[in-house]
Amino acid sequence: MAAGGFCKLPNGTVVVALNLPSPAAGGPAGVRVLVHAQNRARALTRLRNLGLRAVYLRGNAAPPTPDEITAVLHHPDGLIWRTAPDTTLGGPELVQELWHPIRSLLRRPTAQM
Repeated sequence: MAAGGFCKLPNGTVVVALNLPSPAAGGPAGVRVLVHAQNRARALTRLRNLGLRAVYLRGNAAPPTPDEITAVLHHPDGLIWRTAPDTTLGGPELVQELWHPIRSLLRRPTAQM
C-alpha cells in the first residue's frame, strides 16, 4: 500500500502527497507525487484521470512537508513528482533531485532504432 498524507491549507484547498511505485517501465523504483486540489477526492481524481487507477489515500502517515507544499503551490499544474527518498537506511535521506512535472513521468519513451 502506498504511504501518503495530506495537508489542508488556510484557503481551504489541500495538498496530497503519495509515495507510489513508478508507472514508467524503466523509471525509478518509487516516486513521491504531490497534488494540489480543492479537496482530497479531487486530488485523487486528478491522478486517476492520468492513468494511475489504483491510487488511494488511507490515513495521514506521510503528510507533505512545508518544502513540498511550497514546491507544488509554485508549479503551474499543481501536480509534480520526484524519486521517493530511501527510508530503509534508518531515516529519510535528503533528496537533492528537483521536482518534475507529472507529464515527464507518464510520457512513453520513444522507440530507438
